[in-house]
Amino acid sequence: MITITTTEELAAFCETAKTKPYVTVDTEFLRERTYYSQLCLVQLALPGISEDEGGAVLVDPLAEGLSLEPLYALFRDTNVVKVFHAARQDLEIFYVDAGLIPTPLFDTQVAAMVCGFGEQVGYETLVRKIARENLDKSSRFTDWSRRPLTEAQKRYALADVTHLRKIYEFLSAELKKAGREAWVAEEMGILTNPETYISRPEDAWERVRTRTNSGRFLGILRELAQFREAYAQDKNVPRNRICKDDALVELASTKPTSIADLGRSRLLLREARKGEIADGLLAAIKAGMDCPDAQLPKPDKAKEKLQVNPALADLLRVLLKAKSDGAGVAPKLIAATSELDALAAGERDVPALHGWRRDVFGEDALRLCDGRIGLATKGQRVITFELD
Repeated sequence: MITITTTEELAAFCETAKTKPYVTVDTEFLRERTYYSQLCLVQLALPGISEDEGGAVLVDPLAEGLSLEPLYALFRDTNVVKVFHAARQDLEIFYVDAGLIPTPLFDTQVAAMVCGFGEQVGYETLVRKIARENLDKSSRFTDWSRRPLTEAQKRYALADVTHLRKIYEFLSAELKKAGREAWVAEEMGILTNPETYISRPEDAWERVRTRTNSGRFLGILRELAQFREAYAQDKNVPRNRICKDDALVELASTKPTSIADLGRSRLLLREARKGEIADGLLAAIKAGMDCPDAQLPKPDKAKEKLQVNPALADLLRVLLKAKSDGAGVAPKLIAATSELDALAAGERDVPALHGWRRDVFGEDALRLCDGRIGLATKGQRVITFELD
């Protein structure tokens, strides 16, 4: 097993990779103690070259003096497809570190969903079903930042890219045979959009779950979440190490104005009751209290007023199951449950009505909502029929 520890070795491998149609990529990282992922290992494999001949390598980004720029140059090369499985976290690492997203990109998890392997299918499942191999997962939860790596760790890491070659070639052929290459390309639009990997502190409050829709409450919550996100990014610590979501909701409700008030919180972590975190929380609460009414967050009243027709929502679920079975595509890839409820309430601006999803499901979903078609059973199948 080859471990690359110098920029020169990495550059030589990447030059060879540029002559190939694709390269498989995976990473190992740590994120338990930091806001941003700490990249600990990069695995790469090329088609047509065995591991013994250097066709699969480990790249040690923690090696002294090693630069990943040759790898990033490969990522920018549009003649080589970069193949990942469940790529989002890997791509976030590269975007944060170098401001780039590998292109063109192929995610085997997305492709497998399009090819009928189920929802969010795992790599181990694809290795077993497509490569006809079994994975040793004993090193899954090891500390990848520790050196030297064990032989077991290296074998585990390399397996994440060596089997991926056969999986990619199989899925790519299946997509071409079914004429669904454009479907996967459409899904890659989300993964290749930089907005997917940008976390803006001012938007952080939208990820905090709460049942309260008071504008003032939401205004305070917005300021608290913004402080927490900015502080976490600046100190590179997990946001929940500063203050958990339920504590933010509590503070937005109780509106403490002093350190003594913070000390009476039931949910606030001990470290957040003093020092710069406490000062930041109190300043955020004051900013939320002082915010003019016109600048407070506005609850989405339109969604609150949506009246879901439960019978129609159930029919849409049946239609989705029938269409997904017929197309051999995971149902959740076509439409989420919330989209079906929105359609049943009269909403029409949902992803299921755009692109390939409209062809597979959306067009008939609209016809069902409008009373132009009905559903019936024929043997074991659910079919649609025209209504007068």
